Amino acid sequence: MSLWRFLILLSIFMLCKGEDSDCDNFTDLDFHESFMGTYLYVRLLLYTRANLECGQELPHHSFTQEPLFNVTRPTTFVIHGYRPTGAPPIWINHIVHLLAAQKDMNILVVDWNRGAANLNYFTAVANTRGTAVNITGFIESMEKEGASLDSIHLIGVSLGAHVAGFIGAMLGGRVGRITGLDPAGPMFASASPEERLDPTDAQFVDVLHTDMNSFGLRGTHGHIDFYANGGLDQPGCPKTIFSGKSYFVCDHQRSVFLYLCALNHTCKLTAYPCSSYSDFLSGQCLQCETFKPASCPVLGYDMSQWRDTLLRLGQTRAYFSTTAELPYSKTSYRVDLVTWNQFLRWGVVILRLYNGKNVLESQIDSKLLRFEQYTSTRLLAQFDEEIYPIQKISLRIVTGNVIGPRYKIRLLRIRITPLENPSRPLMCRYDIMLEENAEVSFKPLPCD
Repeated sequence: MSLWRFLILLSIFMLCKGEDSDCDNFTDLDFHESFMGTYLYVRLLLYTRANLECGQELPHHSFTQEPLFNVTRPTTFVIHGYRPTGAPPIWINHIVHLLAAQKDMNILVVDWNRGAANLNYFTAVANTRGTAVNITGFIESMEKEGASLDSIHLIGVSLGAHVAGFIGAMLGGRVGRITGLDPAGPMFASASPEERLDPTDAQFVDVLHTDMNSFGLRGTHGHIDFYANGGLDQPGCPKTIFSGKSYFVCDHQRSVFLYLCALNHTCKLTAYPCSSYSDFLSGQCLQCETFKPASCPVLGYDMSQWRDTLLRLGQTRAYFSTTAELPYSKTSYRVDLVTWNQFLRWGVVILRLYNGKNVLESQIDSKLLRFEQYTSTRLLAQFDEEIYPIQKISLRIVTGNVIGPRYKIRLLRIRITPLENPSRPLMCRYDIMLEENAEVSFKPLPCD
């Protein structure tokens, strides 16, 4: 290799190295450090629209000297949770970009990996208080420089949700908003409100639950609590321990991925206020008159159109179902049946929608349905995809009767209402005669 070529390559290497040194990255620890245990050290990495690809570590006491940081802008803190291996969260860059797309803001990634990275979970739990004290002091300094607590949003994941709660409590509940993504359950299940995230920690608190039967926290802890698939097992996540690490973390991590999807507007996750997931699946909570004209709450960044109503109501539970993969959204219909049959029958409903090329099926089996003389029944039918326009509908009522005579079931009316697309017409059909366990098809008509 010639000396000239060597010097050019060396210059390029030094230039790239210099560019890297200008960026401050999330602390990356190895398993050895996590095994030995880490001591708490909190860093703040600043991202704005001007430096989305290059984080800048923000000094705690001289942050006013950083030209990219403007205390008059809204500020969002992103707070990660327990890191048993010490590796950075895989979603940090993604959430930074998506938050920057919402509005012009300061995005501060709270890097407390030295403190969260520890095989001893109890040590990480103990470090949540110290992390909160550190960030609280920084926010108090921001306030002295002219920042408004109303414009501060804390987004906490797992243990980070409780860190956000502690920060909010230390600031007297004056911060504008806290979002908790599946707040950690172990060590917090029986904690008092002062020892975990609760609605008094901010002016508005919204919480998403995805793993309440394992690493997540049960109950209601915000002004609105979203429960994806009931807040328990998530579709697509492994059911046996033989799947390895994914078996333990999949349900818990799903909260982050659902929130990222909502921020990206890739999926519209409409939630229905209800007392329980079973009541939601049974079709008992499919109207949101309380929230008119804003309609049902939608998971995501902008909660302004529902905020006042939720604050007035107190604590609200809201449920939705998802698919196993992106874009997670299900297409939902409210199905109203009026039956007129001579004999009482129990069964489940299988509904199919056709558009000429594709067919979608929904088996409504959350509980056995009662069909008798002149009975009105409301159901929730959910489909993994959306097809439109709908050219044909088929219906089957499965009773489990396999040896006796097939009884007839008469429908005086079936009305199908699209929930996510209320501008689309309702679909009806009148006076249908069908036999149990047999499928009947019909073309939908406009409702009277």
